[in-house]
Amino acid sequence: MSDIKLIDIKQNILSDNDNQADIVREDLKKKNTYMINLMASPGSGKTSTILQTVKNLRDEIKIGVIEGDIESLVDSEKMKAQDIPVVQIRTGGACHLDAPMITPALDELMKEELDLIFVENIGNLVCPAEFDIGANLRVMILSIPEGDDKVLKYPLMFSVSDVLLINKVDTVEVFDFNKEKLYERVKALNPDVKIFEISCKTGEGISEWCNFLKERVNQ
Repeated sequence: MSDIKLIDIKQNILSDNDNQADIVREDLKKKNTYMINLMASPGSGKTSTILQTVKNLRDEIKIGVIEGDIESLVDSEKMKAQDIPVVQIRTGGACHLDAPMITPALDELMKEELDLIFVENIGNLVCPAEFDIGANLRVMILSIPEGDDKVLKYPLMFSVSDVLLINKVDTVEVFDFNKEKLYERVKALNPDVKIFEISCKTGEGISEWCNFLKERVNQ
């Protein structure tokens, strides 16, 4: 029996993506622009977190947004309503953004001089964790209603993230959520992760998150 040739599509795709991610990173460095890959489940508060961050930092930092969505323009319209520079990527079904998708969006958005770019990735905790888009910082959001066991179900996302934002902390008394257990599980996977507890509704923890971000952007 002749040998069977195996073509590993995933490996090839990831390799091509990583090469383009390095190009993106170098371009951002030349333009002195900082980029965040924001990842989370649907409904966790990605858009609200970006809006709150811009509200707190817009007088000091020029911020733009790349919105990733399978179909709608809803989140981009929210950004535009707040005069935030925004470019929409409509994937038409793809469950994540990658570096080749990001490149033309960056080319368009960088026509303006920006200090910081948020990339709001597609809402899920699986595929976005696997793809480097050339960001300086990987940030994930876990909202209280999602439960403290998500770290057990989606370990890769928690492992690759530089920052974990625990959102909707104003609802912690309503849900069966054990913060101590979450911290223990996350730190076991990723000892260096920075964790902030925030509420986009009440504003709790937003200043601490923004101060951290301001330091990173101004480094």
